[in-house]
Amino acid sequence: MVVQTSRWYDWLPVTDNTYKSEADALIPLPVAPPALWNRNFRLFFTARAAAVLGEGMVPVAFAAGLLGAGRPGSSVGYALGLWTAAFAVFVLFGGVLADRFTARRMMITADLLRLPGAALLAVAFAVGSPPLWAVYGLSVVAGVGAALFQPGVASTIPRIAADVQRANAVLRVAEALMTMVGPALAGLLVAAWNAGAAFAANAATFAVSAVCFLLMRIPPMADGGRVRGSFVSELALGWREFRARSWLWGVISIWTVYGLTVAGPMVPLTANLVTGGHGSAVYGALMAVNGAGSALGGLLALRIRPRRPLASGAVALLGLPVNLALLGLGAPVAALAAGQFVAGTAFAYWLVMWSTAVQTHVPQEALNRMHAYDVAGSLLMMGVGRALSGPVAGVVGTEAVLLAGAGIAVLVVAALLVVRPIRNLPRVA
Repeated sequence: MVVQTSRWYDWLPVTDNTYKSEADALIPLPVAPPALWNRNFRLFFTARAAAVLGEGMVPVAFAAGLLGAGRPGSSVGYALGLWTAAFAVFVLFGGVLADRFTARRMMITADLLRLPGAALLAVAFAVGSPPLWAVYGLSVVAGVGAALFQPGVASTIPRIAADVQRANAVLRVAEALMTMVGPALAGLLVAAWNAGAAFAANAATFAVSAVCFLLMRIPPMADGGRVRGSFVSELALGWREFRARSWLWGVISIWTVYGLTVAGPMVPLTANLVTGGHGSAVYGALMAVNGAGSALGGLLALRIRPRRPLASGAVALLGLPVNLALLGLGAPVAALAAGQFVAGTAFAYWLVMWSTAVQTHVPQEALNRMHAYDVAGSLLMMGVGRALSGPVAGVVGTEAVLLAGAGIAVLVVAALLVVRPIRNLPRVA
């Protein structure tokens, strides 16, 4: 489990003669809270900001490079889809490997795996039009690298930050800002040079991330002399740890429904509806507004310390059906912007509460695998939801799917609040 190494006070000895015993000579004196911005956290913050910046550049780079070379629009979807598929398939393996070889080593390995792939894409698109098989293959390699990297993110935060919620909130604000900056920077690089320049910048972010993790100094985690089993047995052990926490599998079970019916369809249907009705520029502006809302959600999570974090986060999620209802009802652009801002704020606040709950309630030795199961389940169902959204919308209409999603989103919040282990999960100081 996560061990508390400091509190808001320390017990300090007092030498006043009025005390009758050594135990009586201990009184609580206030001390400053532990600093967040220690050396390890600064390096981790820089690595995460660089990584998210690079991730945001990839869709723009693929679209510009492939479409500019005369490839069909479906090639962009295949390239991004193969990345997602590789990530979903290998993330569970990444969780086991991170527990076995340490998260830091796996994240360095992942960055060094992805760096040459991005560099090859940079050269290929700079000098001409690379064959699709090469683009797809390098996209798969990048997805595998991301799968090896992602599980370690969750387990590293509680080992470098005494205040886990504050650390998650600060990182969420940075990620929201980088999500907005990444596509814009990629667009500028493509306009000034070509898609190869965007991939070169993406490769540079992997280099920055790898150097930051190389410079971090995290003491090894004591495992009590536990003898590790085979790869399959480690996966099975992680599954048992997962099943042993009803609040954990309860949230993820509910979230799979949400990913299939709400989060998955929401992205492509919103893009189609807004772009078709108002143009791509308006859609880009709405996504920027959503990112600004995400930054606000992270800032709110810096200030709000609920006694029951999952219950608080679930209530905040009521902002998402508001956005879906406005989209489904054909609201004007100003109202759609307000809906995106509210949705971004709500979702970012929930993510901080959920991440903090997992990182403070799950034992360190199982945290990488727990996070991997969470990511794999959520991503898989979101992928299915995205794939089915087009055919279903073609039958019943895009607006009907979005309005149905709004209703389901309300039911998801109700389910999170009804389940007692989820609702009553306490905050760990």
